[in-house]
Amino acid sequence: MSTTEEVIRPHDLLWIGTPQDIRSISDVPAWASPEWLSIAPLVVRRETVAEHGLVPVGIRGRTRGERFAAFVARERIVRRVTPEALARARGWRTHVALADLPCMRALDRIAPELDRLRLTWGITGSVGFALASGVSTLRQDSDLDLLLRAERPLPREEAQALLSLLQAGPARIDMQVDNGHGGFALAEWAGKTNRVLLKTGSGPVLVADPWAPDAS
Repeated sequence: MSTTEEVIRPHDLLWIGTPQDIRSISDVPAWASPEWLSIAPLVVRRETVAEHGLVPVGIRGRTRGERFAAFVARERIVRRVTPEALARARGWRTHVALADLPCMRALDRIAPELDRLRLTWGITGSVGFALASGVSTLRQDSDLDLLLRAERPLPREEAQALLSLLQAGPARIDMQVDNGHGGFALAEWAGKTNRVLLKTGSGPVLVADPWAPDAS
């Protein structure tokens, strides 16, 4: 596929043709074997890159300690899946072996509610990785990580109502809000804090209004 004109965003999942397509300053760790990279997607990281056409990615392995930051050229990407596409596909309903996991039950419960609210949302983290690759690293205590696209300001009272909805499930649900400027935790915006931590391509910053970070 051609991704030279597509907008590639943080949390998108990418597949490459060969491990040699990965660029990194240090050696790729042994756990990121060619066999693993043939099935495991790369996760787009939030980092501003000076070189045109270079995408910041993270390689994740089977354990929490297996993470590695790298880069890949756009023209070497052969497949891309977005968090929103995973939500639309409803793939968790066909993964019978994973159906009883609390994180999957939480996903099945919350998905219709998010759709009913007409939110643009997606699945990230270990659940998204499992649904996209067919390779599960999930456990009984795995969290469910979700992404909310919100380019327009989300009133705090709406954020608080949404957070209450997420907290009613059988597993911990963490939702990150992506507003185009960066990403931040819904729980922080829904809280009583005066500032939230906005993760940007240049690093994290504390802002009063994540939709107008330059004014904070």
